[in-house]
Amino acid sequence: MGQHTKVHHYRERLQQEAWLRLKRLAQHAWYGPRRQGPAAVAFIAGVQRSGTNMLMDVLEQSLLTDVYHERDARAFDNYSMRDIDTIAALHRRCRAPYFIIKSLCELQRLPQLRQRFPGARIVWIVRHYDDVVNSMLVSFRNHASQIRRLAQDRLAVDWRGEGMSDATQALLQRFAGPELSDASGAALMWYLRNVLFFEQGFDRDEAVLLVSYERLVAAPQAEFARIFAFLGLPYRHWHSRRVVASSVGRRQPPAIEPSVRAECDALLGRFQALLPAGGRI
Repeated sequence: MGQHTKVHHYRERLQQEAWLRLKRLAQHAWYGPRRQGPAAVAFIAGVQRSGTNMLMDVLEQSLLTDVYHERDARAFDNYSMRDIDTIAALHRRCRAPYFIIKSLCELQRLPQLRQRFPGARIVWIVRHYDDVVNSMLVSFRNHASQIRRLAQDRLAVDWRGEGMSDATQALLQRFAGPELSDASGAALMWYLRNVLFFEQGFDRDEAVLLVSYERLVAAPQAEFARIFAFLGLPYRHWHSRRVVASSVGRRQPPAIEPSVRAECDALLGRFQALLPAGGRI
């Protein structure tokens, strides 16, 4: 990272910290120590490295939101959501009209979470597996090993196999040999976490909005206007002013086994069929 880029990132971080301090003061002035009536709840969902941080950052620009990132120790422990009573307590203390919380390790728990928070909405962001896998290979390791373990025991690797269906586990067992590469393992991880969208019936749920990462960064004003409207939030163009499309296809496609790629393509096609016209992944 060049010196100019470091200075730019540092300046942006300082601006964000100043904005959040101002936002908290404004919410305290408007709503007092606690707002009247429960805040609306929204879960931001998707597979890791799919753009949920960017989506959360934009939602945090609204004065009407109280946003809980997975790095927030009040709501998360080592990136996993704390117990539901802790989340409910944070919700009760929420000053803003909207309580927004990330839910990545909890994709399989979303139906139960919505039972605790009636009327909650879900925004699920999906990104092409090539870019997700490339990012995973930089950020994480041992994908092939994890897939081999999950093929034998769906609870062998913390939250990753929770809620995995018999059909998905059978698919993993087809590929989980000693020759499985880390890139193919990461692609299978993308598959097993994203297929939960369909297995939990979210494709037929009007309280769930599917968003294409690629479309989001290519046409941020139109897509964020759609997301904000779905959540009931007013949208301003400046909310998404920092969103850029430079991360799409930045690296060469990873070396994923053709048969694994075919399974991911089929799932990608199911997502594609649900998106508005022009919402390519």
